[in-house]
Amino acid sequence: MSTLELRALHKKFDQTSVIHGVDLQVAHGEFVVFVGPSGCGKSTLLRMIAGLDEPTEGDLLIDGERVNDLGAAERGCAMVFQSYALYPHMTVYDNMAFGLENAKVPRAEIERKVHEAATLLRLEALLQRRPTQLSGGQRQRVAIGRAIVRNPKIFLFDEPLSNLDAELRVSMRSELRELHQRLGATMIYVTHDQVEAMTMADTIVVLRAGLVEQVGTPVSLYEQPCNTFVAGFIGSPRMNFVPAAWARAGAGWLPWVPAGANLLGIRPEHWQPCEAGQGLPMTVRHAEYMGAQRLVHAELADQTRVELLVDGELVLSVGQTVHMTVAEHHVHVFDAQGRRMERAAA
Repeated sequence: MSTLELRALHKKFDQTSVIHGVDLQVAHGEFVVFVGPSGCGKSTLLRMIAGLDEPTEGDLLIDGERVNDLGAAERGCAMVFQSYALYPHMTVYDNMAFGLENAKVPRAEIERKVHEAATLLRLEALLQRRPTQLSGGQRQRVAIGRAIVRNPKIFLFDEPLSNLDAELRVSMRSELRELHQRLGATMIYVTHDQVEAMTMADTIVVLRAGLVEQVGTPVSLYEQPCNTFVAGFIGSPRMNFVPAAWARAGAGWLPWVPAGANLLGIRPEHWQPCEAGQGLPMTVRHAEYMGAQRLVHAELADQTRVELLVDGELVLSVGQTVHMTVAEHHVHVFDAQGRRMERAAA
């Protein structure tokens, strides 16, 4: 296990600045996920940590040692890519052993490490197969095994599940978390999928346009997002944003909303049906039946679109007017700049 620290890290490509002074500390054995939309800089950060790109400014420290001037092979990091990057003419065993053979590791040690990794990843029966004879999930496990045998200080994952189908992604998420628990290794994982981030991370780093918006646990980011960007990005379905004026205009609806509030954030699962005049009226546009729940798409009078996650047995008709309210502690308040505001006492 190892620590990682980024200090005022900047990156420019020619005259284009893509990373703008990132500071971050990663503890021993922590599973950290970089998440954000395409182009936010998460893969660039990962490549700088790996030594594949050089920072324009700032410092990278592994176990307290500055590694800016060390090459990728000297940093003790192992990277697993979106593409499996396996040699198609080699067996699973040979793919996992290849890096160790190049490093002149003794044959007995190579065999021990490969078989240990294969056992950990449930690949023992597949060691003599070639990549074309494997499923996507099996290939990704081989790529992870190739990293494990190197006994790296830090594992780096660059969207490793993107090429898998939905069902396999779910099972691989669980496998990676279990692998992390067994190895106790420091892991940095990049994804654009906030569901992956929420289900896998000890700590999430939310990035936008080369800047860190917020760092925290999945629970803290979900319950206390620092701004509307984080609030809208973390959570599926995404948070609703309702003009604060609606709360003030409603008869007795959220009278505690503070001065300066611009938007109210309400997650779809927190809406509750209520009597007319006690909540916010909205018109049902369509609903998606999901078994235990229905995702209802509705519209306020000013055409603000909102989503409601309600009981699957609740049947709502298109064009029907419903009235919804929300418990005070589930309402997020944001100012005109999109920053989180503390709720006023009731």
